[in-house]
Amino acid sequence: MSDPPLHTSLAADSGDSPGPKLSPAGFAALSVVLGFIMAFGFLNNFVVLVLFCKFKKLRTPVNMLLLNISVSDMLVCVCGTSLSFASSVCGRWLLGRTGCMWYGFINSCFGIVSLISLVILSYERYSTMTVYNNREPNYQKHLLAVGGSWLYSLIWTVPPLLGWSSYGLEGAGTSCSVSWTDHSSKSRSYIICLFIFCLGLPVLVMVYSYGRLLYAVKKLGKIRKTARRRDYHLLIMVITNVVCYLLCWTPYSVVAIMSTFGQPGIITPVASIVPSLLAKSSAVINPIIYIFMNKQAVRW
Repeated sequence: MSDPPLHTSLAADSGDSPGPKLSPAGFAALSVVLGFIMAFGFLNNFVVLVLFCKFKKLRTPVNMLLLNISVSDMLVCVCGTSLSFASSVCGRWLLGRTGCMWYGFINSCFGIVSLISLVILSYERYSTMTVYNNREPNYQKHLLAVGGSWLYSLIWTVPPLLGWSSYGLEGAGTSCSVSWTDHSSKSRSYIICLFIFCLGLPVLVMVYSYGRLLYAVKKLGKIRKTARRRDYHLLIMVITNVVCYLLCWTPYSVVAIMSTFGQPGIITPVASIVPSLLAKSSAVINPIIYIFMNKQAVRW
């Protein structure tokens, strides 16, 4: 007996039925949105890199973490969103099982890098702004933090490549992610760990850090407010980045949890498209926040 067609096999792995899930008009609309995210995500993050190279004042240890987020977002647009865009134009996944595994891996990896960078930024702002004495810039510490964000991400995104869960088709069948609809015990155990260590704990750390920090700022009132104006500005920028990241990724996380632990078919492939696009849009939004708020930072 011959092997099943590749698109059928991939769809079976992801728990979805084979065949197109959108009309030609639906794929056209999806292509337009993905094309917008790909083009502007790359362009906006490229501008951030140019600003970082052009303005020496921006090359601070803290901004290295923001730059790390821009690099990961730009890589998503180049290595991930571009593949989904091409597949949506053709109305089917183009790169087979290996390409699907690659796509799912890099999108998960770069997304976690951005989240962990925001977590480190939240703790860094808390530890810096609640200490009275100014600290000397420590580039080595922040370089280690950047490397640590990538290592932590790899720890949690490589296992599906080795058999602990897997990456498979999602949504309209033109992108891939963790196989949320695989209800095997192996897959569920991975997904539980993924949500605990790559969503739950990071969000708790950010809530704790900013909660304590905002309490300290309120308690201090106007003391040293002028002297540390730049610190407050950076705090607002980082918090804005965190809020927008969570707004982009929370709907996708909810859909993923429902797909994993809810009744089979509770989330239709079409219904998962919007949360997926919203998550991808964070690559466009983050650099806009960074560029807009750093216009004032450059002047100071």
